[in-house]
Amino acid sequence: MKIDEFAAPPFSGFWKIMTKSRAIGLITMQLLVLAALFSCSKETDDLTPGGTTTPGSSTTTTGSAVSIDSTTTTTSKAEGNTGTAANAEDIVTNSTFSSTVTIAFGSTVSISNPLAGKGVTVTETNGDVVINATVAEVAYVVSGTTTNGSLKIYSEKKFKLTLNGVAITNADGPAINIQSGKRAFVVLADNTTNSLTDGSKYTASGTEDMKGAFFSEGQLIFSGTGTLSVKGNYKHAIASDDYIRIISGTITVTNAVTDGIHTNDAFIADGGTINFTATDDGIQCEEGYIVINSGTFTINVAGKGITASYDTDNTIDPYLTINGGTFVINSSKGEGIESKSTLTINNGNFTIKTADDGINAGKAIYINGGSIYSYATSNDGIDSNGPLTVTGGKIVSVGAGSPEEGFDCDRNTFKITGGIMVGIGGATSIPTASVSTQPSVVLGGGTANQLFHIQSGSGTEVLTFLIPRTYTTMLFSSPKLKTSQTYKIFTGGSVATGTNLNGLYTAGTYTVGTQSSSFTASSMVTQIGGSSGPGR
Repeated sequence: MKIDEFAAPPFSGFWKIMTKSRAIGLITMQLLVLAALFSCSKETDDLTPGGTTTPGSSTTTTGSAVSIDSTTTTTSKAEGNTGTAANAEDIVTNSTFSSTVTIAFGSTVSISNPLAGKGVTVTETNGDVVINATVAEVAYVVSGTTTNGSLKIYSEKKFKLTLNGVAITNADGPAINIQSGKRAFVVLADNTTNSLTDGSKYTASGTEDMKGAFFSEGQLIFSGTGTLSVKGNYKHAIASDDYIRIISGTITVTNAVTDGIHTNDAFIADGGTINFTATDDGIQCEEGYIVINSGTFTINVAGKGITASYDTDNTIDPYLTINGGTFVINSSKGEGIESKSTLTINNGNFTIKTADDGINAGKAIYINGGSIYSYATSNDGIDSNGPLTVTGGKIVSVGAGSPEEGFDCDRNTFKITGGIMVGIGGATSIPTASVSTQPSVVLGGGTANQLFHIQSGSGTEVLTFLIPRTYTTMLFSSPKLKTSQTYKIFTGGSVATGTNLNGLYTAGTYTVGTQSSSFTASSMVTQIGGSSGPGR
């Protein structure tokens, strides 16, 4: 049969149908190509679009129960800093103190000085006690109450200062003023309560520097199991022009005009319970580093919760390393935890609620473990101005609306090799597929106080999350997420006998709500919806 015979009956109708079908097919193919192009981010090498959206009642599956998988987080090789700033010379029991001077405040001041005329002079004028010491191995024990007095120490050698139930209020200067560049081992005596309050104005003493209710030119090293309450009416509550180390004890700053703790060279914590209320920062290291190995921190401030803030030049590295501890940080205006250099979190439990970035670093952020909840009302949940690397931990990071992000690392490397991550906000940086070894997916929006659930095609739980605020973009990464597998998304439903980390469920039973969509994790990084901010 010749081709032109299709134009004659009975084939003329068939030819018209075939012609229309071919045209429709070509149009459909062109639309699919355009859709694929517009759905890609700028980082096309790292991002693979994929998945399907299946709205409507036809996909509703309700009533069935799913066990929430409590599989522990996968952790890969840690990156960043792991140092503990250990120093044997900071342990009080490694030093010997052979002589003890006692000072008891009251209506009069009682002084016992066995080293009078032998290198230690103690004078008292109108409740102000001044110590001058030139000899080593001296311990001072201070007790009693004064409402208008002070303690000042000049010492050429390191010394031990035991607060044995002392309350000092000084109307015109620091309560304790250590004008010595040597170590001061401050021991909070067992079962004692101690308090220090300074005046709102200081009377100058020559050219001496005075910055807080408890001030030292040298190192302040706190230990013991007692308690210390400090109120800074002039500037800082506790300040050192060298470094401060907290080994143990309970330290409460009831209020500070500026910082709760302010140091020049370093802040180190190995334990203790620290409760701060301050008008500016909770803990600020002005020209050095911060290392926190352990401790319980409750910080309520207007400024930054914990900050290594030096950014003048490259002569000082203001890094911040957290190896453990429990942190509750609330800031009405500033960041929660900030380093102007490299910030490393190796472990710890964090609940951070701030106006500015919850966690921020100037050069890089490394998260190797811990449980982190970071909620920013007006900025990013976690923000690195350089690379962002996650090798482990459980992380919920909540940013504000667009353009703020749950995870933000500008246009730098975003590496994921372990951990469980949920980031929500107006957008997200896109993980770098070429260096990541754990899959992630970028999804669209969700509504506050709604349960969000992902399960595999076989019905295994992958994510169960109670949404804390309405968002337009979610980034999710987990060892439960596998490439080349299809997943279902449910909203609503309920959780029975559940255990959750600020909305991220780690145990319980989920009763499914409505299946809203499904997707296929087609590569290391898959985008189904949402907005991609800077990242690569």
